[in-house]
Amino acid sequence: MTNESSVSFFAKPSAPAESADARWKIADIEALFALPFLDLMFRAQEVHRAHFKAGEVQRSTLLSIKTGGCSENCGYCSQSAHHNTGLARENLMPLDEVLEHARAARESGSSRFCMGAAWRNPNEKNLAAVLEMVSEVKKLGMETCVTLGMLNAEQARQLAQAGLDYYNHNIDTAPEYYGEVVTTHTLQDRLDTIEKVREAGINVCSGGIVGMGEGQTGRAGLIALLANMDPPPESVPINKLIAFPGTPLADSDPIDPFDFVRTIAVARITMPKSFVRLSAGREQMSDELQALCFMAGANSIFYGERLLTTGNADSDADTRLFARLGLVSI
Repeated sequence: MTNESSVSFFAKPSAPAESADARWKIADIEALFALPFLDLMFRAQEVHRAHFKAGEVQRSTLLSIKTGGCSENCGYCSQSAHHNTGLARENLMPLDEVLEHARAARESGSSRFCMGAAWRNPNEKNLAAVLEMVSEVKKLGMETCVTLGMLNAEQARQLAQAGLDYYNHNIDTAPEYYGEVVTTHTLQDRLDTIEKVREAGINVCSGGIVGMGEGQTGRAGLIALLANMDPPPESVPINKLIAFPGTPLADSDPIDPFDFVRTIAVARITMPKSFVRLSAGREQMSDELQALCFMAGANSIFYGERLLTTGNADSDADTRLFARLGLVSI
């Protein structure tokens, strides 16, 4: 599968009509993507420096607290029970082990601790355990984030009461491309959870994955959907597809590095106040590519050797890169 391919393993739905009052039209975002690379980078830097201090990058650590066996069929996901990836289903991690990881993350310089569980949605017993994790991690002085799948209003309220700072629920890809990636839930299901999180007073962490065959128009649609949220997500992870063996997207061609940097820059321009996180796929990026992403406006990274079920950039290498670039952790 190539990045511009219209071939997929799921049926493609019709594209929804664009809202007449959308702040960012898809055509305008495509025009940003089409700018000469240096012009786009310059504009992204102007926007970034107007809202953030240059050279400051947040370090977050992500821990899989429950791995494998997810009932959803997301085509990129190694944890889906629909795919033969060789990943075993595990039980929910005990509290003391979670806190051990959180303390280590704090000592290594992370300011936010993110906990992910491979569920369609948490049940009452599992949510109670996660609520305790959130409360205890908060006591360590760290920002907290969880990703648990879909939530109802009461679950979002309980997480807010426990002190949760951020809820991650990625929209993954453009509306018109969504059915090519997953069919066991809809984009509207995702948006409904984000709305419940907002109503509970929790910050939203939501982004997407590029390199799944969506092409530039699909990337523009993804950014438009995020940027037109009211307000946009406070945290926007931009993930580069990790083509995991055994998943339907395992043979996807990698996104062109400059197209990836363009996606970061366009996210920065359209969501000027959001943290834009350089997320999955960083292990395969050169220092030079990561530097371009920081120039394009990325000001958050996942820090540590593991991202849920895949590797991440080496922590010592990150420390050296920050020193070489003059970046400061926040």
